[in-house]
Amino acid sequence: MKNSTRRRILVLLAVVTILWILPTGLTGQESLIPQHRLGPAPALDVLADSELPASPAPAARQPIAASMFAIRPVEAPSQRNGQTHRFWDRENSTLFAVSAGWSTADFFVTRSNLANGGRELNPVARLFAGSDAGLATNFALETAGVIGISYIFHKTGHHRLERATSVVNISASAGAVGFGLAHH
Repeated sequence: MKNSTRRRILVLLAVVTILWILPTGLTGQESLIPQHRLGPAPALDVLADSELPASPAPAARQPIAASMFAIRPVEAPSQRNGQTHRFWDRENSTLFAVSAGWSTADFFVTRSNLANGGRELNPVARLFAGSDAGLATNFALETAGVIGISYIFHKTGHHRLERATSVVNISASAGAVGFGLAHH
């Protein structure tokens, strides 16, 4: 494969990953950070004139815009009835699928490099690099480990770390794929 083709594949994989992980931030939908960690989101409701609170003395009055709106905290969906989000929610499912996809890409790039005389740089993966089945087992166990660690963080209430585990694994696998394609 030519270097320009490798670079195009690497750029394409990076763009696909970014567009896969970050659409929530780009479209204004749910954030990767769970709402219960950010605190309740305020809701702005317009009050009728009869519902306006009594104004204090004229010197301490609030601006007109502040008296027109009342800020009422809205309970985040993940906090209703004292429950947290489900482990297999849409965000985790997406993160695990992307993580598995990058691990699969890493497997194929590593396998190709090893077949062409390269060597495995990861000391843990090097133990499994003797055969294709061993290498596939390594990457499958890596993905299962990410899900397991995320589950432990979920059960202990560390929901940011739960999501970050997948993001770190995706970054590491994407970096490994990029390095492997660049040094093929």
